[in-house]
Amino acid sequence: MESINPATGELVAEHREHPPELVEGFVEIADERFRDWSRLGFDARGEVLNAAGDLLEERSEELAVLMALEMGKPVTIGESEALKCAWVCRHYAAHAEAYLLDIGIATEASRSYVVHEPLGVILAVMPWNFPLWQVFRFAAPALMAGNAGLLKHASNVSGCALAIEDLFLGAGLPEGLFRALLIPSSRVEAVVTHPLVRAATLTGSGPAGAAVAAAAGKHLKKTVLELGGSDPYLILADADLDVAATTCADSRLINSGQSCIAAKRFIVDRSVRDDFTEKLVAGMASKQMGDPLDPETVIGPQARWDLRDDLHRQVAESVRAGAEIALGGEIPPGPGAYYPATVLTGVVKGMPAYEEEMFGPVAAVIEVDGEDDAVAVANDSDFGLGAAVFTRDSDRGEAVARRIEAGSVFVNALVASDPRLPFGGIKQSGYGRELADLGIKEFMNAKTVVVA
Repeated sequence: MESINPATGELVAEHREHPPELVEGFVEIADERFRDWSRLGFDARGEVLNAAGDLLEERSEELAVLMALEMGKPVTIGESEALKCAWVCRHYAAHAEAYLLDIGIATEASRSYVVHEPLGVILAVMPWNFPLWQVFRFAAPALMAGNAGLLKHASNVSGCALAIEDLFLGAGLPEGLFRALLIPSSRVEAVVTHPLVRAATLTGSGPAGAAVAAAAGKHLKKTVLELGGSDPYLILADADLDVAATTCADSRLINSGQSCIAAKRFIVDRSVRDDFTEKLVAGMASKQMGDPLDPETVIGPQARWDLRDDLHRQVAESVRAGAEIALGGEIPPGPGAYYPATVLTGVVKGMPAYEEEMFGPVAAVIEVDGEDDAVAVANDSDFGLGAAVFTRDSDRGEAVARRIEAGSVFVNALVASDPRLPFGGIKQSGYGRELADLGIKEFMNAKTVVVA
């Protein structure tokens, strides 16, 4: 397994694939460790998670460099990602016990209540775009709840996968309770269907999610899926255009545009389309593209050349169908999988920029007539992950938010995940929830106990 620096094309590292017999041993050891770990109290487990938070803070710079080298994330963004992972560890160390308190229910019995118990070994199949955060937002609640974890990370960030395993060991997690599996996607099904693996979670593409869900379904195992998104940002006629354009530019360029919850479709009222587009173009153009190791860089390379080329195909096909380029739209010369900040206007139904997820720094401006039209266009998508509404009237914003088909809707702010808030999607964006109380309960047995 190779990690290739997408900024230079140079080989970063090679990692030897784990053979099937080694993976079999990893699963068995994880199950054994789970038996003891699940019997520990929340205080003992919390000490380990807090120690992991300490190590994430101490190693944030080196982890940021590793992410920059393996998948092109600008180092300042990588450091923030590591610190956010420390936050989620500390959050669950502090709140897991309260989230999982027994729930008393009044019945004719002398006592009746629901108790939450961990399931066992959980497989996490994770993508490359947030190599730390995607893992920790699963691992922190799962481990604090008493489960064990196996990580199948994207092959190009195998170094990050091993770094996470090492970090947990350094924090005092029992060896083998959390293990990185260096295996290709073709071997995931064998792990999902292993008798000792109780459930699976996946963040990634729709086809990958469907494959894991199908394998798990055959064996009656639960899954949680967080898949793609084509997040609509609605700019209503009464929006503060400076706030909207600045926020939209920042959101579209999160992680160099490679984020499921980055703004992607900008649905703009006709009366403010020109002014908003001008401000959006200016905001997007002001962000520096370059070496991800440079602290001033906002837009690094795309994670792989094939991903960059597919993004450009979507732009080119949209232009051939009638969209216009207001900014960017051309592959820059030189090495690296770079793609510039790009704004497409005149986007309509049928174009890739309207129908598909654009996983890179490309903004699609869609003109609408009024609030009802904006909501209809926002919901005219196979995806339903995040969305945002911009208006000077917050009550109106909340009312519109309730009409949008999505897992999260923000008013006058960009969509972001937060350990305190449930996170997930609907439609082709997946099912189940991560984070907050709902997230920690996904991989628990909600057991009813009745005492006559």
